[in-house]
Amino acid sequence: MITGKGRCNFTNLKDWESFSSHIRSKASLVRPAFFNFPSAKAIEFFENQGIPTVVERGDRAFPASHMASDIVDGLVKAATSLGVRIMSGVQVGKVAYDSGDRVFNIQAGERTFSCRCLIIATGGLSYPSTGSSGDGYSFASSFGHSISPLFPSLTAIVPRGYKVQRASGGELRGHIDRSVPLSAAGKQLMGISLKNTGLTLFLDGREVQSVTGDLDFTDGGLEGPLGFQVSRECVKGIVNGRKAGISIDMKPAVGRDELLDRLRRLWAEIKADPRSRGINLDRMFRILLGKVLPHGLIDGFLGWNPGLGKGADLEGLARRLKDWHMDIEGFVGYERAVVTAGGIPPEEVVAKTLESKKQKGLYLCGEVLDVDADTGGYNLQCAFSTGFLAGQCAAQSVICR
Repeated sequence: MITGKGRCNFTNLKDWESFSSHIRSKASLVRPAFFNFPSAKAIEFFENQGIPTVVERGDRAFPASHMASDIVDGLVKAATSLGVRIMSGVQVGKVAYDSGDRVFNIQAGERTFSCRCLIIATGGLSYPSTGSSGDGYSFASSFGHSISPLFPSLTAIVPRGYKVQRASGGELRGHIDRSVPLSAAGKQLMGISLKNTGLTLFLDGREVQSVTGDLDFTDGGLEGPLGFQVSRECVKGIVNGRKAGISIDMKPAVGRDELLDRLRRLWAEIKADPRSRGINLDRMFRILLGKVLPHGLIDGFLGWNPGLGKGADLEGLARRLKDWHMDIEGFVGYERAVVTAGGIPPEEVVAKTLESKKQKGLYLCGEVLDVDADTGGYNLQCAFSTGFLAGQCAAQSVICR
């Protein structure tokens, strides 16, 4: 219901070679599931439920209505039409395997359910307000599975000074809750969206990732496609005690020398303009900024680059436009992270069936696995593909027993 800002970008139509490049963990685990249930089949599935789809920029597929509720309704309709009983408001407390009767027993409140095959499809820790508690990791651990370190991904990264409170030293090093208020400097940037921007991530002073696209300043920090793309490596680095920083390139299509020449020409035009008579240097510099930056960004840009306008330092301006550096203090945690990175390692699961190598009859799929991807429909398609394969193989296993 909340994915794609309520529009539900439910899959991406790229072929496997391009699709797999957006999976940030071991794509080999997803490969058999993807070919068994590719993106085209996901679209076919929903269209068979009476939900037409549209494909937008970047091969992203949405319901034609742009309403996530249609996808949810389609899934519920497909399940209930086959006799599936959906029980909500029931918390699973314990899962165990009875080797004598060869069944799994699931304790839920005062009731116990038994089954010959069990699929853990509980998702991760992200958005706990939706019910995500991470119980699936505990259930898997009880059957002997190890859990790769967990951390939030596709989340806001927070520049130093953007919030009024510093990063916590709690369970996750660098966590800054999204509810923490913005500082005055953060308020100057909040709500600004930048198009065709370059963003480079540094860890301990070394460049580790460089991307180009759109960047959003939000109440959480740096988000949008670029913020999300670098967030995985940034969060992982901070959690492991590394120093993170980013550089924003406001003009990635031009070199610094070319940009400086352009600034000098614009500055000469402003000085020669009769309307500039009687205007002080600071005001003229703001006029120059208005020609190279979005108007709403000027105050914030000057606030984060103090002293830049003094003396109309065009060389300094060119440097900052090409390399606006910010130290990254922390990140927004699971409360608003789109996905959870880490989970059950691929080597503990049979990729062709998604059956556990630790417990026969146990199947694992979706975010509980150590599988996470970029934003753009990739994570939901991974969930659909692995869920379909796990269900298919579990059903075949029951029939063959």
